[in-house]
Amino acid sequence: MTQDVMGGMEKRELRQVFGTFATGVTVVTTRTDDGVAHGTTVNAFAAVSVDPPLVQITLTRASRAAGYLEGAPFAINILSLEQVDAARHFSGEVVDTEPEWTLNGNVPVLTGNAATLKCRPWNIYDGGDHIIVVGEVMAMDITQREPLVFFGGEFRTMGRRVEAIRSDHSGADSESGWFAGSNYFRPLHAPKSR
Repeated sequence: MTQDVMGGMEKRELRQVFGTFATGVTVVTTRTDDGVAHGTTVNAFAAVSVDPPLVQITLTRASRAAGYLEGAPFAINILSLEQVDAARHFSGEVVDTEPEWTLNGNVPVLTGNAATLKCRPWNIYDGGDHIIVVGEVMAMDITQREPLVFFGGEFRTMGRRVEAIRSDHSGADSESGWFAGSNYFRPLHAPKSR
């Protein structure tokens, strides 16, 4: 493992390791105090809890979005394959067309999402050079659109199915395919000697 002069890990290599974990791509949208809609591309998104329904996003402390989300309702727009330009737009790239959106109550929501979670603030936690924003899901929408995937610094498609989750596999919720990690915590056997 590469070390920097401070005795920690090399940031570039750590980012590379993080990039080997394929994620979905979201755009988090909210409105500022003056009512202007804003959004930012985020792939650090995770389900937290089903009861109560909680999700989290992680934002760099330096991001403008970090200041807007404290106390404000927001939407997590889980992007579809057709929304690559929206992902680029909200990450600061110049694209040919502005993403379409509507106002859902008081929260801006992008048009064409694979799924959408409308949230109210639950809590914000310290995450080092990031903040962890937890939202309570108040409304949701899911479509049949294929989700956009991010892996190795590039946008990707889902790819082929490897194996179906068996309904008798108690480590996963067979209806949602969500691995909660709570039913099994298996011991590792000693490595075989060479």
